[in-house]
Amino acid sequence: MAERNSGNIAARARRLAEPIAAGLGLSLWDVRFLKEGALWYLRFWIDKPGGVDLDDCEAMSRALDQPLDDAALIEGPYHLEVCSPGIERELTREEHFAQYIGSQITVRRQGAGGRMQETLGTLEGYANKQISLRLEDGALIEIERAKTTVVRLYDAFEDTGDAFGDEEDTED
Repeated sequence: MAERNSGNIAARARRLAEPIAAGLGLSLWDVRFLKEGALWYLRFWIDKPGGVDLDDCEAMSRALDQPLDDAALIEGPYHLEVCSPGIERELTREEHFAQYIGSQITVRRQGAGGRMQETLGTLEGYANKQISLRLEDGALIEIERAKTTVVRLYDAFEDTGDAFGDEEDTED
């Protein structure tokens, strides 16, 4: 089997799925084609005002099934998943950053000594692939998007001390 170009497949799948999602009253948050272990996954994150539920995910999955087969975007087996981006959704596209200016976000990046560093602040802007983040002490910092590993909305109601759900060392 030929090597799979996951970025190209995801972009083509997004173009195919956008009108399908719109027809269901949904929007596409993100699309990724990923290999996890020995398996490939084509994941669609959907959204709508007020959030999505299991019925929305099921409807989108059923609506995508035949068009994806007909388009033959992917050679070989894969798993189709449709899900919600959730409250602590990952910001991956320019429009995500634009939509959430003024919101609290958590930025994860590699810090000194290779340790993961998490920074919490208010998203002030996003331009030229730079994240402008206002810290709690009032300082404004710029973080190059390419140097981040994950950028997520922050949910203060679910604060467990680790916005990423793991036990990594953190520092600010």
